[in-house]
Amino acid sequence: MNGNGGSTAQDFDPDTAPDLSTDGWPEKFTKADVRRGRPPSVRPKVSTTIRLSQDVIDHFRAGGAGWQTRINGALRDWIRRHDAA
Repeated sequence: MNGNGGSTAQDFDPDTAPDLSTDGWPEKFTKADVRRGRPPSVRPKVSTTIRLSQDVIDHFRAGGAGWQTRINGALRDWIRRHDAA
C-alpha cells in the first residue's frame, strides 16, 4: 500500500488477481453503477461573458490559478455586504 491507502505497481502480484473472464464477473460489471466526474451541482455555475477593467484582471491573475473563482468570491462578498444594508 502507498501512503494514500491505494496499491502501487510494485505491490501488485498478477498471480493473485481474479480471472475476470470467469462466470459471474461479466454480470457484476454489467450491474455496476458507473460514476464519472464530479456529482452534479445543485446550483451549477453559468458560463457568461463580462467585461472587466484590465487592472482588475491583472490583480486577480497575479494571485495565480483560481483567479476566476476569487473574482466570483469577491462579487459574492460585495452582494452580502450590500444586501445587509
